Amino acid sequence: MNIIIKKRYLLYRGYKLKCSIGKSGITVLKKEGDLATPRGTFKLGLVYYRKDRIKSLKCKLKKKIINKNMGWCYDSKSKKYNQEVLFPFRYKAEKLYRRDKIYDIFINIKYNHFPIVKKKGSAIFLHLTDKKYKPTKGCIALKREDLLKILPLINKNTKISIN
Repeated sequence: MNIIIKKRYLLYRGYKLKCSIGKSGITVLKKEGDLATPRGTFKLGLVYYRKDRIKSLKCKLKKKIINKNMGWCYDSKSKKYNQEVLFPFRYKAEKLYRRDKIYDIFINIKYNHFPIVKKKGSAIFLHLTDKKYKPTKGCIALKREDLLKILPLINKNTKISIN
């Protein structure tokens, strides 16, 4: 069963959860920096989490602890474009270990993954939002308690369909 994103709601296994999407809406023609969420059906990758902020995690997906030197490359000049990187890093990359809480736990959505196409968009995650559900830079964002509610139900065969 797929996770469905439709009209700023995430639908999965009987849950209908409010979510944030990209500031520019949903697009088929995703480009780096366009603030849009990519339309399509995608596999899910690793669950990343901050061990200092998330004490226990019930989850069937593979997990990875976020360390202070971890990032995600969004620089199309780099061979590591749209991949996890370690700082120091000579190209542009987003920090995964953040002061705000949006990356305390996130799932990598395997958009622009195989093959990776430069400038087509990077770092598309299912991450956390604040109480205001502010638009994202292209990701899907849920309240912490909502993500923790559905996480134990997600497995390696689960995909996300963004409509």
